[in-house]
Amino acid sequence: MQVILVSGLSGSGKSIALHVLEDAGYYCVDNLPGTLLAQVVELAKSDRLAVSVDARSVAVGELPAAVARMRKAGIDCRVLYLEAGTPTLLRRFSETRRSHPLTGSGVTLAEAIEEERKLLAGVAELGHRIDTSGLQPRALQNWIRDLLGLQSGSLTLLFQSFAYRDGVPLDADWVLDCRMLPNPHYQPKLRRLTGRDKPVADFLLKDKTAQRWMKDVHALLARWLPEIVQENRSYVTVAIGCTGGRHRSVFLAERLAAAFRPGWRVLVRHRGLAREEPK
Repeated sequence: MQVILVSGLSGSGKSIALHVLEDAGYYCVDNLPGTLLAQVVELAKSDRLAVSVDARSVAVGELPAAVARMRKAGIDCRVLYLEAGTPTLLRRFSETRRSHPLTGSGVTLAEAIEEERKLLAGVAELGHRIDTSGLQPRALQNWIRDLLGLQSGSLTLLFQSFAYRDGVPLDADWVLDCRMLPNPHYQPKLRRLTGRDKPVADFLLKDKTAQRWMKDVHALLARWLPEIVQENRSYVTVAIGCTGGRHRSVFLAERLAAAFRPGWRVLVRHRGLAREEPK
């Protein structure tokens, strides 16, 4: 049996994740009290169950212990924790005009968001964290769909490019800076292209500094990924950042993904390019 727990901050996209899981054939339960999780798992008629547990749920603090018991019993239990930066959440609540579940008399929206972070701090460390800041719903749906294809016991290596001007992704396990490399943005013929385009790749491949960067990072990952597997991790996110998130970081994420794909389950995501995708 496979159980996927969807948790995270209000406004971070949990409903989107749950809808994707439902479309994929999971039996979904929303806003379940942590104390009832074991009973629902026992009574579920489906071998694929998705449960949303968040700050609205009673006894959310019981969730870590419940997850530990399920895993000890041999149940394939995975946790997806969705989060976003406070400015993003403030904007989303303003746009939707919905109230935060923790707001009340004398409590501002910003205070409610921070209180929710504290309440869910123990849950955030249970599984894979996804930073939805700046992501369009379609992009988030695609990320969730990719994660559904995981096989039990495998490790998924996610290479994610980003722009430092937009902030470091909250879901990053490792953050690598490539801003010291030559920037194709200052080449008129390359400015409108991305790191996926051959002219940009050729430009960076000719640079000895870029070659050394790739060699050093590849050696680092090759040395330590097997050690991470021994810790029963299911996901590792390697975030590669440059100034604009279009050229250097995209190129390097693609090259490293290609290098590790023969031996690992690899995903590639480009935060800067995803912001440009149509809604």
